[in-house]
Amino acid sequence: MALTPISEYVVMYSANAFPPRIWLKNVGKYIGQLIFLEDDAKLPGDQLVGDQVYLYYHLRHYANCLDLLRNEQPVFLLFTGKAMENGIKTLAEEVGEGEADPPLPEGTL
Repeated sequence: MALTPISEYVVMYSANAFPPRIWLKNVGKYIGQLIFLEDDAKLPGDQLVGDQVYLYYHLRHYANCLDLLRNEQPVFLLFTGKAMENGIKTLAEEVGEGEADPPLPEGTL
């Protein structure tokens, strides 16, 4: 199992037939891609291509993956080589960590 820190990402949302993807980097080196296919598409198995991991998701998961990369730290690329056990992940966090309650609207007390 490989757990590699993600230090940067690059978004590619093409206007043609190229599937949307997010390239993952570790200290300037590309380490993998999150590739997003149509929601009704059968996803191919995750794979190692050269020294990069290709992980396949449906488009409905695009915003969630981007949100995780934008808002969590640290984030890691996990590749086990087994189907259904690969992805991006964070370390364990305490419940409620860093989440502020939204302010109450005026006059609601």
